[in-house]
Amino acid sequence: MKLEIDGVELLFGSKKILNGVYLMAQKGEITGILGRNGSGKTSLLRIIFGSLKPKYKNVRINGVYQKGALFRKGKVAYLPQYQLLPKNMRISTAFSIYGVAWEVFVSDFPSFAPYKNVGAGKLSSGERRVVETYLTLFSGKEIILLDEPFSYIAPIYVAQFKTLLRERRSKCTVLVTDHFYRDILEISDSVYFLNQGYSKKVRSQEDLEREGYVLPR
Repeated sequence: MKLEIDGVELLFGSKKILNGVYLMAQKGEITGILGRNGSGKTSLLRIIFGSLKPKYKNVRINGVYQKGALFRKGKVAYLPQYQLLPKNMRISTAFSIYGVAWEVFVSDFPSFAPYKNVGAGKLSSGERRVVETYLTLFSGKEIILLDEPFSYIAPIYVAQFKTLLRERRSKCTVLVTDHFYRDILEISDSVYFLNQGYSKKVRSQEDLEREGYVLPR
């Protein structure tokens, strides 16, 4: 499956956030999105998901224009930056709602075994992020949108999710953004850099240095 979005125009008041952005992602690959704070990374994911309506957009799946929000068609799962699970929801309930096997999860993350029947609010912010990222990634949707999945979680969990992302890319189309640009460069098959409303493909840290996004080594 190939997902394309182009011609995106998004304004907040008189400020233009996105202007003619193009992005292509496809099954079997991980597509990364990088950019400074305020560059429109989260907005772009929300536009693809369907929870943010821009002035203009053209979303296509396998070349076919998609009218209406993708989330209403059951095609996409989205991990936002904010906490996803209600604090009083039991972890076992969340896994049941998402249709994800608890036993498989604890085989990957055995330290979470005692948390099956506790509320999400009892977990630390990092632990909660691990659960929410896992549920989104294994939701069974065709398109997976991950907004800063590596933030607030321990390095050992970041390494595990890198492995899981590489495994899952053969089953779905994955888009991921994070401030940890080295992780994005490492796991992504293609990377888009957002700057001044436009998108540009980058391939290396040197490209990001030329864009003034990171300091030269």
